Amino acid sequence: MWLPLLVVLGLIFLYRWHRQSQILEDLSDKYVFITGCDTGFGNLLAKQLDSQGINVLAACLTEKGAQNLEKEASSRLQTVILDVTDSQSVNSAAKWASTIIKEKGLWGLVNNAGIGIPGGPNEWLSKDDFLKVINVNLLGAVDVTLHFLPLIRKARGRIVNVSSVAGRISICGGGYCISKYGIECFSDSLR
Repeated sequence: MWLPLLVVLGLIFLYRWHRQSQILEDLSDKYVFITGCDTGFGNLLAKQLDSQGINVLAACLTEKGAQNLEKEASSRLQTVILDVTDSQSVNSAAKWASTIIKEKGLWGLVNNAGIGIPGGPNEWLSKDDFLKVINVNLLGAVDVTLHFLPLIRKARGRIVNVSSVAGRISICGGGYCISKYGIECFSDSLR
């Protein structure tokens, strides 16, 4: 009777020890760049990583979004205005980040920027409606990744591409599902 209980307790102890060993101790020298930080997941992630002591480089589409985020975070968090559909804007953000990071490299890149509208039945939409969503959700993430890849390689960092279940199952018409499927494929090709 005691043997199964001791085995279970031993397994619980082993599991907790393993989980604890996976926690990184010093995050103060790590840098993470996040797109789409005006609102939503990007905003929440930026604040959470900042509270854990990570240096966050938060890319916002609007000046108002950047100001609101800076008010709610520590001085470790820095913002930049970034339109992922504009290659010059992406290039400027990459140069800005490299001046801050210097030789440390980028520990993490989170491609979070995305939109879902316009959407609807395909026959109601035009080619431009498809392109608007695909340019932000897919091509923007590809452009950001390509510009930041040298910084990622310096730190042997990681890339997180935010996708959706719509990347596996088409749930609506328009460019959203197409773009999320493309992000899934792009992530596979990076691996």
